[in-house]
Amino acid sequence: MAGTEHSFSEFMAARWGPLYRTAYLLTGDRHEAEDLLQGALARTCVTWDGIRDKRAADAYVRRAMVHQMSRQWRHRGREVVTDALPETGHAGGLDVRADHLALWDEIRKLPPRMRATLVLRYVEDLTEEATARELGCSIGSVKSQTHHAIKRLRAALPTFELVQEMS
Repeated sequence: MAGTEHSFSEFMAARWGPLYRTAYLLTGDRHEAEDLLQGALARTCVTWDGIRDKRAADAYVRRAMVHQMSRQWRHRGREVVTDALPETGHAGGLDVRADHLALWDEIRKLPPRMRATLVLRYVEDLTEEATARELGCSIGSVKSQTHHAIKRLRAALPTFELVQEMS
């Protein structure tokens, strides 16, 4: 058991930053991101011995976060967006470039499903197929969500050049 705990601890320590970034992008809130990631890591710890390929542990945690967020989206409906910026501090590396703040502001205004699709496709660099698996939907739904999300972002930020690959 000590070896199992040790290897999970190593995984958690090594992957906290990238997984936190994903949680933050899914939730748009630092505190919710920490809660989401901690819950997913707790579920991963319980099933750690059952994860055959430890290299797939990131995907396992990501999927747990997306599933938890999906349950919350169904119960909560659309989130309430405020004009207040989050406190300064660790923002998962998103605060590095000031010109991207406006983009992330608009991404946070997207419906949660569209935001999750963009995060999985363009931040986590998953394929359409892998994104569909993570979200539990069809590839067509991923394409549609991505198209509509980018269309909204372009309308909200007409002078901002979105990555051509996103279109």
